[in-house]
Amino acid sequence: MAERAKRDDPPVPEPGIRLSGESLGIDVGGTGVKAALVDLATGELSSERIREKTPHPATPDAVAATIATVVGRVLEGRDVTATLPAGCGLPGVIKDGRLMTAANIDSGWLEVSAEEVIGAAIGRPVLAINDADAAGIAEMTYGAGAGHLGTVLLLTIGTGIGTALFIDGRLVPNMELGHVEMRGKDAETLVSGASRERRGLGWKRWAREFDEYLDRMERYFWPDLIILGGGVSKDLARYEKWLTTRAPIRPAVHLNASGIIGAAFAAAAAVATPGGPSVDTAVATKPGRGRSTATKRAAPRPRATPRARTTAARATPEVAAPAATGRAKRAKPKPVPPQA
Repeated sequence: MAERAKRDDPPVPEPGIRLSGESLGIDVGGTGVKAALVDLATGELSSERIREKTPHPATPDAVAATIATVVGRVLEGRDVTATLPAGCGLPGVIKDGRLMTAANIDSGWLEVSAEEVIGAAIGRPVLAINDADAAGIAEMTYGAGAGHLGTVLLLTIGTGIGTALFIDGRLVPNMELGHVEMRGKDAETLVSGASRERRGLGWKRWAREFDEYLDRMERYFWPDLIILGGGVSKDLARYEKWLTTRAPIRPAVHLNASGIIGAAFAAAAAVATPGGPSVDTAVATKPGRGRSTATKRAAPRPRATPRARTTAARATPEVAAPAATGRAKRAKPKPVPPQA
């Protein structure tokens, strides 16, 4: 199997695939670096979630050292194999394992291979993925979006605005819609959770501005479901009445653990499906096929540890019955106000 082309997006899990076993998930955010083991059959954390503050400045060496510390604490005293899948969500566009943008992390990451730096720090191959994409994978697999077809948009409202877009269960990677223009600025500088606190906005005023952002998302993508994650999602009841979206809005189920869960799942799915880049051999059954196939993989560049000829994760795909889209008759999207 040929290696992925340079500047390629991270591998996208097949819609409806089900995995078993364990995988390591890492989530690097603007304020914290978190990691845990994940039970792939249930989506639950199978270890304690360990968190350390994100170093400042968040340079590659400093963040990698913090990740190594966090992962070391997660794996301490555990008998894990060298082929344990590991995924890491990072705040930026990921191409061929490299960060191409760095809005909420040090600019020293630009064009740096996150997979090489982090893999060397923790001593095992790592799949790098956009952090919001990881959160979206968790919610579409185990949470608020499970079983939904159509267009689903997840927004993580925290330090910035992360976005993940799914069409019939398949991720469209690296959307980064928090950076769309709004009132002459990046939208996330006005309506992220951190921006609300920085600007001293109450829930009503913030919600009306956030609703303006949601209106743009609806006019661009016409989602059938909007999922809200990040810090403000747990306060949805305090501002939902000021949102006028056509699509129903649901809070994320996994909240602060979603990035860990999704990164772990994406890494394991890359191992367990044809074309994945992680270990020598894995067994996968694609949706719609009745038998398993063993496929050899190309290892990531470079390998942090020698290959072990063992199976890291086993995929037993099922395509879940699609849930009703729950499309509600709501207020039509408002016209986009002219920009000054």
